[in-house]
Amino acid sequence: MNTRRANPETALEKITALLLAGKSRAALAAARAAHGKFPHDPQLLTRLADAFYATADIRNAERHYRRAIELDGEIFQAHYGLGMALVSSKQVAAAVPILERALALEPDDPDALLALGACFFAAGQIDHALDHYARAAAHSREAPETHTRALLEIAKIVPFSAARSGAAVKQAREAWAAQADKSIHATGSKSCRPAKSTAKPSAKIRLAYLSAFFASRNWMKPVWGVVNEHDRDAFEIHFLADNELPAPSSGYRRHKSDKIHNITKLDDASAAALIQKLQIDVLVDLNGYSYTPRLELLLRKPAPTQLGWFNMFATTGMRQFDAIVGDASVIYNEERSDYTEKVLRVSGTYLAFNVQYDTPDVVHPACLASPRNALTFGCLAPQYKISPEVLAAWSQILAAAPQTRLVLRNTYLQNPENCADVLARFAKAGIPAERVTLHPPAEHFAFLKTYDEIDVVLDTFPYSGGTTTMESLWQGVPVLTYDGDRWVSRTTKSLLLAARLDDWVMRTRDAYVRRAIDLARSERTPAMLAALRREMRWGLMESAACDTSRLCGELEGIYKKLTQHR
Repeated sequence: MNTRRANPETALEKITALLLAGKSRAALAAARAAHGKFPHDPQLLTRLADAFYATADIRNAERHYRRAIELDGEIFQAHYGLGMALVSSKQVAAAVPILERALALEPDDPDALLALGACFFAAGQIDHALDHYARAAAHSREAPETHTRALLEIAKIVPFSAARSGAAVKQAREAWAAQADKSIHATGSKSCRPAKSTAKPSAKIRLAYLSAFFASRNWMKPVWGVVNEHDRDAFEIHFLADNELPAPSSGYRRHKSDKIHNITKLDDASAAALIQKLQIDVLVDLNGYSYTPRLELLLRKPAPTQLGWFNMFATTGMRQFDAIVGDASVIYNEERSDYTEKVLRVSGTYLAFNVQYDTPDVVHPACLASPRNALTFGCLAPQYKISPEVLAAWSQILAAAPQTRLVLRNTYLQNPENCADVLARFAKAGIPAERVTLHPPAEHFAFLKTYDEIDVVLDTFPYSGGTTTMESLWQGVPVLTYDGDRWVSRTTKSLLLAARLDDWVMRTRDAYVRRAIDLARSERTPAMLAALRREMRWGLMESAACDTSRLCGELEGIYKKLTQHR
């Protein structure tokens, strides 16, 4: 009879094998049994925590990682796992020092570098994030999948770094595209060769929109404004939907001839085959780098004409794109060399929008009810847009106008430690916590009600507002911005100029700061803001900012021109 004594090493090997095989439930059972026999073994505690994490029991995972670290503070996996557990529970600020400790133990680990980079990005520390992603790319050249992922993370966020030029953005995105294209070919897949359409020359143009966000009513305002205006006698409209289908609740007015294709469960090769089968003439990507799982589908170029519109603010870096659509306010002629694809521009703004759902009524400016009519500045942009440069500018404004305050609301602020992190950064710049109000995320109607508290929105840079700018203006709150050095810095500018609010677009960052201070100090500001609030919504509806019919017509002209030789 075999009476070989059980030992922690054997149990550890078994649990690790089960986890690597994806058998998380079996791994958890084995880890619990081993922990019962060896309750003080830190390696087994770490594997038990790994098993809890793999089964989505984040609370128990965090507890066991912490216990393992108490027993042995030199285990890389315990620190890395704890960091990931904290990230999973939205405790981003708390995760940073834990992941930094993991990297102190294993400085070149690509996964830890990627995780810490993601934390820095979420907190608005863009350059720190890029530095960590670059290190991950450098240390993963022998692991193609991880290397490609690191290049993609760089490509996603590089436009948001004030330190990177347009040429650097193009280079980073082309680097990812080349690596991803290489990976596709390595698996035996190839770019598609779309079959020529068998339709007669006079047939409708088959137009397909690709998006993962069709049901997001707040985000899709420009898209539905255009789609609902399309000439169905000239275009056959298709929707390629990942995750969310077009719905009336999001602003889409269903037309009987439109065709909706749910591609959520299709891999890229199958989705490409579907697009070919449908004989799509023009494929319009609405995702950009905000939804990356379908970028490799676009690398296959399944339609003869492929272009980007709506969620674009830099080059795609992909030679498979024929064109990218912006406007004269966001893309300057001298910057065309920063684009891989052909640059096309519409008049007015490329983001003309319609609001087709219930929104709060516009109310009087908050300053009218405050002591001495003191202004409240605000910004409801995601935290990753609030870069160190933005925080410095805002702190400069608040310091020079001590009666003012600032209101922020975003998903990062749902966690107390994240809030403490933000307040600590303001405190370091000399702004006490009582002057900064932090709100957690909220349901969209309640989110929009936050504008009742705000007199003037301060735009972010170099990543300016888009959806938040539209919504701020719709609620009667002006947005102060300045003309940046790239597309991503000029989206708010595009909307303000189209809305005939030119005097809210400053030439430089210094002018932006001075104008905010002047607004705070001027006795005329409350009356000016009250007049703006009374007129803003109606003025928007009569301006190019909401002229979706014009935008639709110009986009249709682009689609027709690109397919005239089909």
